[in-house]
Amino acid sequence: MSIRFEVLDSRPSPMGEISLRRRYDEEARSEVYEVKLGEEYLMSSLFPVAEIELARLGLARTPGTGLDVVVGGLGLGYTAQAALEDTRLKTLTVVEYSEAVIDWHREDLVPDTEGLAADPRVHLLRSDFFAAAMGDASFHPDEPGRRYDAVLLDIDHTPRHVLHEPHTAFYTVEGLRGVAAKLHEGGCFAMWSDDPADDDFMTTLAQVFDDVENREIWFDNPYTGGQSSNSVYLATRR
Repeated sequence: MSIRFEVLDSRPSPMGEISLRRRYDEEARSEVYEVKLGEEYLMSSLFPVAEIELARLGLARTPGTGLDVVVGGLGLGYTAQAALEDTRLKTLTVVEYSEAVIDWHREDLVPDTEGLAADPRVHLLRSDFFAAAMGDASFHPDEPGRRYDAVLLDIDHTPRHVLHEPHTAFYTVEGLRGVAAKLHEGGCFAMWSDDPADDDFMTTLAQVFDDVENREIWFDNPYTGGQSSNSVYLATRR
């Protein structure tokens, strides 16, 4: 019989205790892996559809070959894994604040994304994505002028519902200009959100990027017996 509930790892962090849990879900009739920060649920293996679409939609509008891509936030690894499926991808830098989350993948504790950390294209960088995105240097400290073909962000719940108050500065014109400066011309910035499009944030995005849109992503929800949705913001560097 499957394990009903198990905490695979739990560690303190400046934002609260972060934990990886495995449990058997009666509604889904399967094992579920979840990441929690304090009492907040960050990610569940039951609902990876929008995280996967973040990578697919973002890279679909990214031109060129030999792509150099950044993922902000590792979580259970679904966005990074989906990005690796694009045959044009050359390097994938995953910027993750929590050393615990990086360790989970190096130890292959998440079956759906097993082997992610061992892929030679992947660099797991323990860093603050937002500080790096808004700073003068690149996401690679030893290459300050490096630019990227796409940046795929999945950390906060929404631009208004952030995990840590300092993140709010990123969702402004000035903050977004920081990440835009790290993209090649025509490169893509894409971002996951738990909510549909926020009109004010769409306006802010459009002040920095071109071809701004929001895609609503629908998926089956075993708890409601119907469908739920997340969304993906997409924008292109001028």
